[in-house]
Amino acid sequence: MALILNIDTSTESASLFLAYQGEVIAAAANEQQKDHASWVHEAIDALMKESGKTLDMLEAVAVTAGPGSYTGLRVGFATAKGLCYALQIPLITESTLKVMAAGLFAQIPEGHAVCAMIDARRMEVFCAAYDAGLKVLLPEAPLILDPESFNILLSERPVVFCGSGVFKWKKICNHPHATFWEEKLSVSGICQLSYFHFLKKEFADLAYAEPVYLKEFHTHHKY
Repeated sequence: MALILNIDTSTESASLFLAYQGEVIAAAANEQQKDHASWVHEAIDALMKESGKTLDMLEAVAVTAGPGSYTGLRVGFATAKGLCYALQIPLITESTLKVMAAGLFAQIPEGHAVCAMIDARRMEVFCAAYDAGLKVLLPEAPLILDPESFNILLSERPVVFCGSGVFKWKKICNHPHATFWEEKLSVSGICQLSYFHFLKKEFADLAYAEPVYLKEFHTHHKY
C-alpha cells in the first residue's frame, strides 16, 4: 500500500495530488504563481481533510524537481522536505518535464514522441523528449530555439511539443513531423511515477536533494 502526497509548484500553476496506489483520491490547484508559498500549506491541510486522511498516514512525499521557476521549486522542496523530516517518511523527486510528458501520451496518436518545454526568457526554453514508455530521447537541457532546433529528432519520428514554451517554438517551426499541444497540461502523471519509485524504493537523499534549475544556457546545443 502507498499513500503519497505529490507536490508540484515548479511552474505558473501549482498542483497537489493525494494518491493511493498511484491513483488520485484528492487534488487541489493554484493558478497564481506568486501565491504558491502562502497557498501550499493551507491547501495540504484542506486536501487531507477532504480525503478523510491524516498526515501521519502518508508513506512518502513526492515533488517535481525542476526545471522551472526558481522560487517555485524552492517552495516545493521546502514543503516536501519539511513533511518528510517531520513524519520520518521518504522523499521522491521527479523531473518536471517528465511529469508533463507523462500526462499526454494517452491523448496523442501512437508512435509519437513528446517534447515538453518550459518557457524561460526570450527564445530560451527548458526541454526534454520522451517516447511512449517515457524513455528519454533527449535529456533535459536549456536551449535557445532556432528554426533548426529538434531537426534530428523530427527526422526520426513525429513529435508533439507541449508546455509553456510551445507557443514561441510554434512560430518558427515548420517541420511536417511537428505538432503542437496548446491546451493546459495535467501533471497528475506524477502520481503514477511516484508510485513506481515507491515500489522500487527509489528515494531521494533527504539531506542533499536539491532542485534542478538548469540555469546555464548553451547557444550551440542542437537536437
